[in-house]
Amino acid sequence: MNISILGCGWYGLALAKALINDGILIKGSTTSSEKMEGLAAAGIEPYLVNFLAGEENYDTDFFNGDVLFISIPPKSRSGEGVNYISKLQGIINALKQHGVKNVVYISSTSVYADLNDEVNENTAPQPNTDSGKLLLEAEDLFRVEKTFKTTIIRFGGLIGPNRDPGRFFVGRKDIPNGNAPVNLIHLDDCIGLSMAIIDKKAFGYLFNACSPDHPTRSAFYTQAAIRSNLEVPQFIPELKEWKIVRSVNVEPVLGYQFKVEKQLSVSTIPLRLPVCPPSQKLKFRLS
Repeated sequence: MNISILGCGWYGLALAKALINDGILIKGSTTSSEKMEGLAAAGIEPYLVNFLAGEENYDTDFFNGDVLFISIPPKSRSGEGVNYISKLQGIINALKQHGVKNVVYISSTSVYADLNDEVNENTAPQPNTDSGKLLLEAEDLFRVEKTFKTTIIRFGGLIGPNRDPGRFFVGRKDIPNGNAPVNLIHLDDCIGLSMAIIDKKAFGYLFNACSPDHPTRSAFYTQAAIRSNLEVPQFIPELKEWKIVRSVNVEPVLGYQFKVEKQLSVSTIPLRLPVCPPSQKLKFRLS
């Protein structure tokens, strides 16, 4: 088996290394010639790939493989919007032209707005942020294609090596919405779930990917700061907009059990904490 990874960033590079350790040939892309050597040093077959409008350039061999992972999030803060969608359309055209059959597109749980409820893969997304709207539009581009099968993974907030949650709010005060639940996933589970998709040949599915545990923002980030010996942030003990992201597909389709539930391996932060103080009795609608 050989797999191509379009976008060897924080997640893509870690996935590549894990798959290489399993004896899988990995082709990895970069838009910078300066990064080619680094990919090669990691055991990745490096390719220069560019799908910017008017600058499209790639080696067709990159698309010669069993599975293509696409991990290129939109840079919505820099106003990439239209360019991001046109870039993905160029990628889709290349997929069809070169006969790729199985695709995994990395999306985000930001496609769900905070509407004070639980959501799962059967919930119709109602994004209210620029990045969420872009990602949902991107998902739809892949969803309608019939020449290849696309699995969409919606990752929660990413934590793990070089993303210490103790640093997210370090020293800040009066942080709002302290009693809102968090929706996070550790890099170990990002990789584990991705490898389960490959192993089960689970293409054509949608997976929400978050830890099943949802402590409050205040409890989680306070403990994260303590574990990292950083200044503890101070949250306002209130519950405003929130959501809890569940999955109804991960266990039955993949048989995957999350590795990082009771504690985070990097920061050893307990995750089984109450979502809200005992005084706040919230009833969550279970899907």
